[in-house]
Amino acid sequence: MQSITIEKALFQAYQHIDKIDARLLLEKVLQVDHAFLLTHPNQSLTSQQSEQFFHWVTQRLQGMPVAYLTGQREFYDSVFRVSHAVLIPRPETELLVDLALDLIPVDRVCKILDLGTGSGAIAISIAKHRPLSQVIAVDISLEAIEIASWNASNLQVSNVHFLLGKWFDELSQQKFDLIVTNPPYVAENDPYLQQGDLRFEPKIALSAGCDGMDCIAHIIQSAAKYLVNEGWLFIEHGYDQAEACQLLLEKASFNKICCYADLAGIIRVSGGQVDASS
Repeated sequence: MQSITIEKALFQAYQHIDKIDARLLLEKVLQVDHAFLLTHPNQSLTSQQSEQFFHWVTQRLQGMPVAYLTGQREFYDSVFRVSHAVLIPRPETELLVDLALDLIPVDRVCKILDLGTGSGAIAISIAKHRPLSQVIAVDISLEAIEIASWNASNLQVSNVHFLLGKWFDELSQQKFDLIVTNPPYVAENDPYLQQGDLRFEPKIALSAGCDGMDCIAHIIQSAAKYLVNEGWLFIEHGYDQAEACQLLLEKASFNKICCYADLAGIIRVSGGQVDASS
């Protein structure tokens, strides 16, 4: 393949894919940052780099998520390894981490549970910013647990423990100050599953029953017995599921029920505190 500069490679890629996507792919191929691309427009790619870059451009044009091509995704000030075995961490999920950190004291030990951890992005971000906390993260996928464990080690976060299992099944009589979860919440036949990045992500981590509420309902109905008195549950859900979540929380005897919108103004997280008398 004929030698090509950074500037020309990006220009060609821009004809086919989003500019940000092209930049991220080239940064990964060259192992450089954005500033390098801006300040070295005339540097030539090797034939191998050029071949890899345009192969990824073609795959991106076919719909493959950038995160799966590069094997990584930024989330809450850290870079996480990802693969087809886990969901790609999304900016709106950072709200769940923000809420958790607001609730967890910096100066005392708290026990936190993350259900359906995937890449470990939520659990590791919480553990990193609250080093006195003890975080347990559960996932049903062995591949996900392996990726999450790698991420924790790579980010040097040692106060998180990963557990293979389905929701609460492996937790015995443990009690937590806070449970957070981003469970599957898309309806099984939702056409959204056949669009964009979701076509390539693990369906087991996306869809849950005919209305998308199966996992959410199970978690809310089960959570209280795994929470200390006045412990909290925060759950991420779909754009139209806030009312249903709040009704389930009321039925499960939670109080101080609340909901929070993401930066787009969409109610993304609902939660409540377990009734001390229940």
